[in-house]
Amino acid sequence: MSSAAAPPVIAPPFTLETATKKVRAAEDAWNSRDPHKVSLAYSENSVWRNRSEFIVGREEIRKFLATKWSRELDYRLIKSLWSFHEDRIAVRFQYECHDASGQWWRSYGNELWEFDEHGLMRRREASINDVSIDEEERRFFWSAPGPRPADHPGIPDVR
Repeated sequence: MSSAAAPPVIAPPFTLETATKKVRAAEDAWNSRDPHKVSLAYSENSVWRNRSEFIVGREEIRKFLATKWSRELDYRLIKSLWSFHEDRIAVRFQYECHDASGQWWRSYGNELWEFDEHGLMRRREASINDVSIDEEERRFFWSAPGPRPADHPGIPDVR
């Protein structure tokens, strides 16, 4: 079990500043590739739809993420705030990884998040599309696992 600390508490209602911080905190946590650390941002009974999978509760989230990152190697993610209102945030994201055969992938997606009064995510709905890419097409090159450097560009506006 990891000794990672819980992420900083950013609770609704959100402002532009707090929603932006919440998105970056989520990105940094996911880029750690630490299922325990990431799971601490979700309520004990959090409900997810991730592609065609339905996941309920922190323990299922931990198991899902451990399996995900055992398959999605050299994973690097960028999230971007799309919209927010009171206790909800919408994001778009891209991530890159490769599989065990060395094939690189870029995944594009959108997430809808809903938070409880303590700032824990109680609902996450993700729609994700994957595109195979050549290694030379990669965009995300920072030392990983770990957060994206502050000077690294965000999500490009083009494919």
